Amino acid sequence: MTAGTVLRLLAVMILWASCFPLITIGLGLAPHLAFATLRATLAGLGLLTLGALLRRPVPRGARSWALIALAGFGATSLGFLGMFHAAEFVSPGLATVIANAQPIVAAVLAHAFLGERLTATGKAGLVVGMAGIAAIAWPGLVAGDVRGYRLGVAYVALAAVGVSIGNVAIKRLAGQVDAIMAMGAQLLVGAVPLALGSMLTEDLTSLTWSSDFLVVLLALSLLGSSLAFWLWFSALERVELNRANAFTFLVPLLGLGIGAGLFGERLLWAQAAGAVLVLAGIVLVQQAAAKERAGSGRPEAGDG
Repeated sequence: MTAGTVLRLLAVMILWASCFPLITIGLGLAPHLAFATLRATLAGLGLLTLGALLRRPVPRGARSWALIALAGFGATSLGFLGMFHAAEFVSPGLATVIANAQPIVAAVLAHAFLGERLTATGKAGLVVGMAGIAAIAWPGLVAGDVRGYRLGVAYVALAAVGVSIGNVAIKRLAGQVDAIMAMGAQLLVGAVPLALGSMLTEDLTSLTWSSDFLVVLLALSLLGSSLAFWLWFSALERVELNRANAFTFLVPLLGLGIGAGLFGERLLWAQAAGAVLVLAGIVLVQQAAAKERAGSGRPEAGDG
């Protein structure tokens, strides 16, 4: 893996770690789905505008557009739906930990649809990671607003599954279409179900167009979505999904740090142990993928 790819992946992790805290700040100023729709739409338009200025080619072919639609529905529609609703019930740090256990889900999907093998070590990583998620969720299930907490965890899980589905589609697209145009298109496609849901279920007059909301919206749209998706797609053109996903173990740590610094969030011992288990599970899955690649002797795209 080249230094450039590593830097891209590190930048993506920092941008992703900031998303839940920014969503939490903005939820008091806009309805959930309207906020998510605006984020996806601005991010998509930003990327397509950049692509047009750079004269990047528009994706062609039914297969490419089918994968773009699948990526949009998974990473944007389901991903944003889960993220924006979860932030109402679950603290930003814990939401970041649970959501970024998605490499565990992605490993299963990559095994099924991309032919990336899952060894005994990888399977053990799945079990350890799921045990960690259970440990993180347990304290909230036995105290306080149990129904609300369960709903929050369910929304985070929905986001994780959606992002995992989107990542498989994005990996299938990698190397076949332009990264900027493809990611801009999937964001706009994914914004359509969010917009429909917002119009049918929300009071749009409650949206507050304040300077604070605009700053949060622009940060989420242009940095947390446009830039992050572009860098992520370009990284997946060079490495396989499981190897790139190894870097996401940094996101929960960054998210917990942001949660502690900005929201005074503190982990209980069970949740701290769960976070460690989640990270251990992800590392085991990624180590298994790396050993499989080394054993097969397959070259890695873009690394020489």
